[in-house]
Amino acid sequence: MVDLLLYLVDFILNLDVHLDELVANYGIWIYAILFLIIFCETGLVVMPLLPGDSLLFAAGAVAASGRLDVLALCVLLIAAAILGNAVNYWVGRLAGTELQRRFPGLINQKYLDKTQAYFARYGGKTIVIARFVPIVRTVAPFAAGVGQMAHLRYQFYNVAGSMLWVLLLVPAGYFFANVRLVKENFSAVVIGIIIISILPAVIEFFRERTRTAP
Repeated sequence: MVDLLLYLVDFILNLDVHLDELVANYGIWIYAILFLIIFCETGLVVMPLLPGDSLLFAAGAVAASGRLDVLALCVLLIAAAILGNAVNYWVGRLAGTELQRRFPGLINQKYLDKTQAYFARYGGKTIVIARFVPIVRTVAPFAAGVGQMAHLRYQFYNVAGSMLWVLLLVPAGYFFANVRLVKENFSAVVIGIIIISILPAVIEFFRERTRTAP
């Protein structure tokens, strides 16, 4: 288990290097691999810890070297994000309550409660906001389904959020990849992306602790 965690940390911090290796080893199949990772992160409620934000940035950086087509990458990953969210929504809508009853450990209730609090505060815009918050972006579609959000309304926010997420992060990696400061400190940039991603959740956590403190 420790070895696996160390490997995951190394993989995340050196995404550009590992993506280079995957491109070298799998060629055009790298598009299918990236599609699957993004689809699983957003489509499978039990896999909320995949490195979505940093992976998009790193994929854009690899595309800047000419080894990936940035336009094809954006289209494919937008499709993966939309489809993943759609599957997650329908699982929540059709079977979410029953799954929670039979398998209470399927998803941490704390994450579900926090996501429901986001819905109460931001409404449907939660689907867009959640795209930029790890864990919450995986739980939000499931929670929207459990809460029986209207399908067309959900899909509007799903498409908007997916496009915004991919079209911000992939081009950012593409355009900043060859900036010397970014290139020489890629691991630090990835850490920065992760910190920025989880910062809203951390702030909300401490606000909640402050509100509930005796």
